[in-house]
Amino acid sequence: MKLIKKTKIVPSITKETNDLKTLVTSIYDISIQSIAGIPIYLSDFKGKYLLFVNVASRCGFTRQYEDLQKLSNRYKDDLVIIGSPCNQFGNQEPGDASQIEAFCKKNYNVSFILTEKINVIGTKKHLLYSWLTQKFLNGKKSSNIKWNFHKYLVDRNGNLVDNYLSMINPLSSKILKNIS
Repeated sequence: MKLIKKTKIVPSITKETNDLKTLVTSIYDISIQSIAGIPIYLSDFKGKYLLFVNVASRCGFTRQYEDLQKLSNRYKDDLVIIGSPCNQFGNQEPGDASQIEAFCKKNYNVSFILTEKINVIGTKKHLLYSWLTQKFLNGKKSSNIKWNFHKYLVDRNGNLVDNYLSMINPLSSKILKNIS
């Protein structure tokens, strides 16, 4: 008779998870390409609040570009807004980089940072959004992005403050009270 050793089942940390945690000790270890293909090093923004938003030009929430720009103008010395075009929700961002940039400039006079088009969910999710959505990386909480214009606020020290669903306007007191 062969004895079977009983083992306690515990969540495991995969090699990939371990590798991510080793590579990314803070949000300042992450970079992303701008919409023009230039590297954006988040470490350049130490000491400022960061607001990350997955954006799309054909979404019911697209008008939030206007309020994102107002927020950027109002807190230009203390807040950096980074919009990441994403086509994962209803194919609402089908354009290429030049089309997206032209749309944002023409319709909303966007001057805040726009990144390359990225994935914010799934197995090909950009590292930035892995950090924003996974507690084991951000140290605060896990979350799921359900649609375009989901927002993540990071404080001056690189700590996740909170995330805000698409229907939360960028000028909402829920966001503003955390930017001081």
